[in-house]
Amino acid sequence: MNRMTLETLRAYHDSYPALLNKTYLNYGGQGPLHQDSWQAILQSDRHLQAEGPFANRVFPWLNEQLQTLRQELARLLGTTADTIALTDSVTTGCNIVLWGIPWQAGDHLLISNCEHPGVVAITAQLARRLGVVVDRVAFWPGCDDEVAAVEAQLHPRTRLVVLSHLLWNTGKLLPLEKIVEVCHRRGIQVLADGAQSVGMVPLDLPALGVDYYAFTGHKWCCGPAGVGGLYIRRDRLPTLEPTFVGWRGIHQTPEGQPAGWKEDASRFEVATTAFSLVAALTTALRIHEQWGTAQARYRRICELSHDLWEQLQGIEGVTCLSPVPPPSGLVAFQLANGRHRQLVQDLEAENILVRELLFPASVRACVHYFTLPQECDRFVTVLKQWLQDHP
Repeated sequence: MNRMTLETLRAYHDSYPALLNKTYLNYGGQGPLHQDSWQAILQSDRHLQAEGPFANRVFPWLNEQLQTLRQELARLLGTTADTIALTDSVTTGCNIVLWGIPWQAGDHLLISNCEHPGVVAITAQLARRLGVVVDRVAFWPGCDDEVAAVEAQLHPRTRLVVLSHLLWNTGKLLPLEKIVEVCHRRGIQVLADGAQSVGMVPLDLPALGVDYYAFTGHKWCCGPAGVGGLYIRRDRLPTLEPTFVGWRGIHQTPEGQPAGWKEDASRFEVATTAFSLVAALTTALRIHEQWGTAQARYRRICELSHDLWEQLQGIEGVTCLSPVPPPSGLVAFQLANGRHRQLVQDLEAENILVRELLFPASVRACVHYFTLPQECDRFVTVLKQWLQDHP
């Protein structure tokens, strides 16, 4: 296991090709690929072509690759491989759950006002097509007790609560275990969006008690875009109905006809995927494990984000969304001049990559455990100069 010193982290940082010529502070949008993950894609494709893409001897190898990734993800999340369905994104995982529940007109669904537009759009379609009543609990601006806020909006017909575990705008980590306890006392299930938590926050999903947890590999795990997953608590598998169906999720007769669902979460996997990406995410997860425990990596992320938050606090014309240092790698702030988009564009011209957020209107900078302190310093220096030039 590698020690996280400034010297070793600099060498490791530079093994991500995308980080060599820029200050990258957009891990919440997409993480860069490590050089070994990049090579894993090429090697996987090379193997497929050498053996023959549809050769019989390839299929056991593909199944092994898929199962290895499920096992690595399960280890990351404190669960077992049979509870993991591989998907292509968080949104796909949320779709699986939201369309897999047997809704009745008038059933109630609760989300927060800090959810990703993809999730909001799914719930709006449920309302249009099935007559589901959708409400939003306000986590922004300023919610001191998210558990009480959620509980206040539950009622007898609430079937599901959908929340981000870590809010993608403010960087706040929700007390998910307590929210789950409140919901389960009323027989209500919980779907967590783990887009910003998986790969950053140490997780034990069975201990959290959450029913469903959708996540991606291309943000804080630094895997390729196009591979993600969905955790389904084992006792929820029999009652969640597959909506999109394909050969990967079913058993087949000797004649090649459907013969029932697979018993584990893979029943929600559909068909052909970009298999070379699977090995790349497996590689990415194993690379992170070489750099301390999940707790140690998370601790360093928070140290860096706290330092960045402190620096931003002292800049006139800048207001951080979080009134306290966020317990995550996400630091978002608002500008008194309101020119968020121009700032993001001008920073990119300087090879400093951050993201504009539309709600609340702000700019978000993200730090990972291998972010270098001088990258944050450079960002703050350029930001101060920009504000002098754009009062």
